[in-house]
Amino acid sequence: MSSKPATKDPAIEALQSLLGERLSTSAAVREHHGKDVSYHAAYPPEAVAFARSTEEVAEIVEICAAHGKPVIAYGTGTSLEGHVAALRGGVCIDLSAMNEILAVNAEDLDCRVQACVTRKQLNEHLRDTGLFFPIDPGADASLGGMAATRASGTNAVRYGTMRENVLGLTVVLADGRIIRTGGRARKSAAGYDLTRLFVGSEGTLGVITEVQLRLYGIPEATSAAVCAFDDLEGAVNAVILTIQSGIPVARIELLDEVQMEACSRYSELDLQAKPTLFFEFHGSTAGVQEQAEQVGEIATEFGGGDFRWATRQEERNKLWQARHDAYYAALALRPGARGWATDACVPISKLAECLLETRADIDASGLIAPIVGHVGDGNFHLVFLIDPDDAEEMARAKEVNDRMIMRTLALGGTCTGEHGIGYGKLGFLQAEHGEAVAVMRAVKQALDPHNLMNPGKIFSV
Repeated sequence: MSSKPATKDPAIEALQSLLGERLSTSAAVREHHGKDVSYHAAYPPEAVAFARSTEEVAEIVEICAAHGKPVIAYGTGTSLEGHVAALRGGVCIDLSAMNEILAVNAEDLDCRVQACVTRKQLNEHLRDTGLFFPIDPGADASLGGMAATRASGTNAVRYGTMRENVLGLTVVLADGRIIRTGGRARKSAAGYDLTRLFVGSEGTLGVITEVQLRLYGIPEATSAAVCAFDDLEGAVNAVILTIQSGIPVARIELLDEVQMEACSRYSELDLQAKPTLFFEFHGSTAGVQEQAEQVGEIATEFGGGDFRWATRQEERNKLWQARHDAYYAALALRPGARGWATDACVPISKLAECLLETRADIDASGLIAPIVGHVGDGNFHLVFLIDPDDAEEMARAKEVNDRMIMRTLALGGTCTGEHGIGYGKLGFLQAEHGEAVAVMRAVKQALDPHNLMNPGKIFSV
């Protein structure tokens, strides 16, 4: 895995002395660690350090700080806005070996894990305890990365996002200090809430190495269903009334007709190419039945067809796997194209207005861009199918994306519900937060005065 750097660099030599073969400067390894799953260009780091413990991460960061080297943390590389790109060179710290589940406190419904434990790994470990961790962004992301990007996903409408489910963190700061934030208590009034400061900081304030998480009991009954609608407006209005009625659905996912056509082909689903809602209900057997009946009545009111139920585990798995594979299904609509995934989030009452105007804008542009979303909390995604080498096509996609974001902000929404800013959405933060960005910069400069922690992300310094 290792190779000698082309020139003698004192930082690289010091890291080589510390890590031996667990420091790599090979082109292939650096290239892999300079790119996420988005269409954004790769920016390889100068070296990749494979860490095994919090203490080792601290030693790596201390060496980098002493030599003015930027530091970029890397988990599974599933981010979507260029988060792991080494825009200014430096050292990538690969945390993949830090994948131990350190403690499960079943009685208190919490656990502590190292940063590169994935959500699937954790839930497999918890299976016999009657507990589970519900945050499901689709990709089998690392829990440290999910905390760093404030991830959410399909279950957020009932269980919230990473912000609500992280109880505490272990973080290595820019000077190599190790701090622990939060704790196992369910509430605290002791000092600043540093946990929430680091959740969503995208590696710009420190490297998250451990996460304390909230767990939940596996529901007594779970049922999933799909319901097709004649038009997008009816589907969205059914979602709005469901949420406003206080029905505690676990998931409500919207796939427009373009995305449904893609998923039906790719995942071999016997479903129509119509705007479709995917539902999941959690609770007691009677509670699940009551929720389903209430939602069924609402769906009928807005032109929804019959519910198609999936009650057996394997049926539900197939249904939700098809939803999680939506990105790859979309790519299959235009073989050879790249996917530009983007997202936005609006107050639930503004969802219909925002989605319908966005769909009309896409259609007028001549672009292929399916819409899919966690619409139970007002969050939706586009996947532009593009040729990055076609400047005119890229310009059209950028115009549609820019208009969508500005439309979202005008409706009281946010430029990203869950993808984060990275460097892909750098230009929108000022439009959304105004003078508050200056406060964010002040926090960054206080904790990272030399701008070494994932520089070039969220905002410029």
